[in-house]
Amino acid sequence: MFHWPVRVYWEDTDAGGVVYYANYLKFMERARSEWLRAAGFEQDVLRDEAGVVFVVRRVEVDYLSPARFNDRLDVSVTLLELGRASLVLTQSLSRGDARLVAAQVTLACVDATRFKPVKIPAPILQALAQET
Repeated sequence: MFHWPVRVYWEDTDAGGVVYYANYLKFMERARSEWLRAAGFEQDVLRDEAGVVFVVRRVEVDYLSPARFNDRLDVSVTLLELGRASLVLTQSLSRGDARLVAAQVTLACVDATRFKPVKIPAPILQALAQET
């Protein structure tokens, strides 16, 4: 399981003083990017050298409790399934021991030019297979 810390700023909140629901998706995207980086894969390098990018195909989110300005959150990323051309991740956002958001995210590996599904490059498969 990978963890990434996030601080809530005013810009993340709505008129009610809580994190706007779509901003949780941004927090999760940042954590996924850092998860790939920690595994040794920069997304711009994957695009430029391997000719692939990972795109979100599906997201299912449960909003359990709100986060507020200045909260320190932990965003986790866990690899649930590793396919030939896709990944399924679970992600959650927590404040201390309180789980605020739970999500399941499906990523597809696509050709960076045509945006058609392609096999995940072998080095990525090998690195990520160690996590399952």
